[in-house]
Amino acid sequence: MVKRIAIRSAFPALLMALLGAAYVTPARAGATDGIHVADGRLAEAGGEPLVLRGVNHGYAFGPGPASVFDDIRATGANAVRVALSSGHEWAATKKAAVAGVIDRCKAARLICVLDVHDTMGYGTQPGAATIAEAVDYWLSLRDVLRHEEPYVVLNIANEPSGHAVDADWVGNTMAAIARLRAAGLRHALMVDAPNWGNDAFRVMYDHAAAVFASDPQRNVVFDVHMYGPFDTAAKVSGYLDHFVAQQLPIVVGEFSSLHEYGDPDEDAIMAYCQDHGLGYLGWSWSGNSPEYHYLDVVSDYRAGRLTPWGRRLIDGPDGLRATGRTASVFGRQWLAAAR
Repeated sequence: MVKRIAIRSAFPALLMALLGAAYVTPARAGATDGIHVADGRLAEAGGEPLVLRGVNHGYAFGPGPASVFDDIRATGANAVRVALSSGHEWAATKKAAVAGVIDRCKAARLICVLDVHDTMGYGTQPGAATIAEAVDYWLSLRDVLRHEEPYVVLNIANEPSGHAVDADWVGNTMAAIARLRAAGLRHALMVDAPNWGNDAFRVMYDHAAAVFASDPQRNVVFDVHMYGPFDTAAKVSGYLDHFVAQQLPIVVGEFSSLHEYGDPDEDAIMAYCQDHGLGYLGWSWSGNSPEYHYLDVVSDYRAGRLTPWGRRLIDGPDGLRATGRTASVFGRQWLAAAR
């Protein structure tokens, strides 16, 4: 768990007397015990809007140095999407490691989006896991995830099919949601689009409302990955407008400034998300294979060595440093500890 601040003096009582009304009033009507969807957008447990701003971290295949979460936080990010492994593509991420990731996210004041990365490109990628197998992994982590609803979003399955793969994304995603809820997991659930996450055949686009309604908690956020197919502002807005108009929560869970299969319009992606209050998470902090080094935000996990993509994502227009806002839960957590 996060190390709490212990203050053994009269100061906490004085602080609470002076500022308490601003921080310790009961949660607003409609608040829940964790991150949740309200009026088509993500919100915190207390009802405050939650706009995710951050990067991806390929923890399962490149954990990086101990400082990595603090380094990500220093960019202005308020969230990090962390790749875990169920043991299909990479060595399974053990319970203790997942607990450590959550603790380090909380210590760095980052909302922790956890994904099972092994489902990437199922049907195209040899050895990829199914959505159901990803759920098996989440169920094995129930003890670790319990009580983390204000800090953790569960991204059920990363990019759960490849190009031109005719998998039952709708049925499999609904079944996954049902199993997780039946097991008592109350977290906000993020679901990735099929076809390497870019929804090439608009399956998620067409069926998101039904998937959302299938969750008895109505606590599902949709995740599109914007690479080559989203190479113009019109394509970016044309896709995202559909979700905004239907009040269906959506984030751009991965994107970049370059890609071998086309040139994403990162300016349009970031501007649209800023203008409409949507979250975005750039791919990825560091550790991509040599042919994909252009996707690294920093070189060799060194926070001071920003790549061109890193400079754009962090310090460019609508970038992390200008738009990231720390989640309110961490302010409440600090005051509760002092109290």
